[in-house]
Amino acid sequence: MPLMITCVVHYVIDPAKTDAFEQFGRRWMELVDRHGGTHHGYFLPAEGASDVALALFSFPSLAAYEQYRARFGQDPDFIEADRIRDESNCVLRYERTFMRPMLPHMPDGTP
Repeated sequence: MPLMITCVVHYVIDPAKTDAFEQFGRRWMELVDRHGGTHHGYFLPAEGASDVALALFSFPSLAAYEQYRARFGQDPDFIEADRIRDESNCVLRYERTFMRPMLPHMPDGTP
């Protein structure tokens, strides 16, 4: 069984542009889900002054993630979603980390 991967994206955002970041996030949640992934959501600052946001999404395998990534810069919907970020400058920087989940019950039934 291929190993599920989860991408954790750590964002530094402009706190004055949270609305634009939320619009950007809603668009990407749709795209991940439409193209074979499962988006676990965006996590935004809740209290106090903070410029950190996170996103987590999973794909059933690295190969499935790579198929999704192949659409970047090519698919008009992906380009449009990135335009929200680029035109608003809501994201100052970001980094991606790939993790493998350890869940109470893995999809293959193992504990």
